[in-house]
Amino acid sequence: MGETTTARVGNIVRKTNETSVSVSVNLDGTGAARISTGVGFFDHMLDQLSRHSLIDMDIEVTGDLHIDDHHTVEDTGIAIGQAISKALGDRRGIARYASLDLAMDETMTKAAIDVSGRPFLVWNVAFSAPKIGTFDTELVREFFQALAQNAGITLHVLNHYGANNHHIAETCFKAVARTLRAAIEIDPRQANRVPSTKGMLV
Repeated sequence: MGETTTARVGNIVRKTNETSVSVSVNLDGTGAARISTGVGFFDHMLDQLSRHSLIDMDIEVTGDLHIDDHHTVEDTGIAIGQAISKALGDRRGIARYASLDLAMDETMTKAAIDVSGRPFLVWNVAFSAPKIGTFDTELVREFFQALAQNAGITLHVLNHYGANNHHIAETCFKAVARTLRAAIEIDPRQANRVPSTKGMLV
C-alpha cells in the first residue's frame, strides 16, 4: 500500500452573537498565512503558528472588540481546532507524538503533543505582566485551551524560563507549531495505519 494522497484540508465557519469566524487550513502546506482578526498581536502569533507548523491558514474574524479581545481569541482557537480536526480525519498515518524545547533569546519553552483524539491541556506558563501592549496575557492560555479541546489533542506547554513576556508568548506559539508539524506528518512506515493499538484515535 502506498502513502495516502487525500488532501488534508479543513474549512470552518462559526458565527455567534459575539464573533464571526472563518478558518481554512491545509495541513500539507508551506506555512502560507492570510490572517485578520482585528487584534494585531494575536495576528502576529497566528502567523508564527502557521509559518512554523507549515499549515496554510486563511483566517478572517470579526468580533466584539469594543468589549475586549477574549471572544475573538477564544472563538478563533475553537475554529482553528475544528478545522485541524476535520483535516486530520481518522488521523491515519500520522506520527502522532512530538515534543520540542524551543529557545528564543533569553526564553525557553517546551511543547509536547499527542494527536490522540482526546483533548487535554497542561499549561505551566506564567507571565510577569497582565498585558503585552494592549493584549491580555491570560488569553494565550485561553487560545491553546480552545485549540486543544477542538483539535482533539493532548497538549503540554512548559515555559522553562524567560524575562520578556513577548518572547514567552511567542515561544509558546512557535513550540506548539513545530511539535504540531512533526506530530501530524505522515509516517511513511505506517502511512495507511492509525497509530494506536486500538485501531482508532478517540
